[in-house]
Amino acid sequence: MGTSRYQYLEQLPAVSNNLKALAGLLCGPATLHLPPEHVSVVENVQDVRTAMDTMRQAARDATDTLIVYFAGHGLVDEQGELGLALPHTQAGRIETVLPYDWLRRVLLEESRAERHVVILDCCYSGRALGRMSAAPGLADQAAVEGSFLLAAAAETRTALAPVGDTYTAFTGALLDTLTHGIPGGPALLDLGAVYRHLRRTMEARGHPVPQARDRNSAAQVALARNRAELPAAPVTTAPGVPAAARPWPDPRSIRTATGYFTSLAAVREVSGLTQQAVVQRSQGRISSTSTVSRLVNGPALPATWPTTAAYLLACGLTEEQVLLWQDAWQRLRSEQPPADPQSPAALPSGKGGSVPKTEKKRRPFSVFRRGGTH
Repeated sequence: MGTSRYQYLEQLPAVSNNLKALAGLLCGPATLHLPPEHVSVVENVQDVRTAMDTMRQAARDATDTLIVYFAGHGLVDEQGELGLALPHTQAGRIETVLPYDWLRRVLLEESRAERHVVILDCCYSGRALGRMSAAPGLADQAAVEGSFLLAAAAETRTALAPVGDTYTAFTGALLDTLTHGIPGGPALLDLGAVYRHLRRTMEARGHPVPQARDRNSAAQVALARNRAELPAAPVTTAPGVPAAARPWPDPRSIRTATGYFTSLAAVREVSGLTQQAVVQRSQGRISSTSTVSRLVNGPALPATWPTTAAYLLACGLTEEQVLLWQDAWQRLRSEQPPADPQSPAALPSGKGGSVPKTEKKRRPFSVFRRGGTH
């Protein structure tokens, strides 16, 4: 479920892409391979009753695991209650908001599923953050017994829906993790592993750090096989095709650190080499497969270049191609913002930041107005 078009709030066009991509991924062989009839996509639902009817139907249908996902603006009222914004939601008009607690009660009281997975890609404004810091965090108030809750926190003003990006930042990272896997991670990507990887990735990118809550070991529910640890598919190019002509990722198109790591991992997939083979071909410049895993998994861009160059050459790239990768590495490092001493430090899951002393007045249902946040 998600809201991409709003009458009174900022538009979030990336949410529409979130819904299509996540539904397609969950139906695909890389993850749960769900039958299409077991996946319901509800976009821009016009009223609270329709949203609740859809939720009740899913709760009645699911018997094993029920996954609930929402993307859109998240709002907080004066009592600290979470509300999910619909197309006609207005700030201060509580009757236009879908209270998250209503969905939570459906899971608690009406669902037949043995397990629940709740994923919330929504956030608050700075004023709402101040209200939340005096009460339990989003993950605390949204948790359901027998469930795993994964929430995109909003502890800073960093944009979560950058203008021009295909997906919102949090869901984009989630899709990337499920699609490409976690180098060095477990064979099956359970919710706990996915959360830890997302936390590292989002923190490295300067985005709000996700929160998670696990009830009754639901963190062990697996969403996908770890494609980063599957045997590399053979190279599909014809015999005799030079390495320079293979379909290598183009480093000139990389715009983010996450894209850098994803493309770096894709280089080995195109090469058809295992991590051990890459180590052997590096002529001693890469010490172990764990070095390869750290190199393509981040969470931060490498501080020096030689190991990355050795990895690319071992995979079969030419020296000219490696120079393009080095240019991309230098560009991304130069674009990294310096640490802001005034920004709040990342806190443990479920903890809010301190309320600024100058914060005197709070408004109900605040929402970010700048920076593409939601």
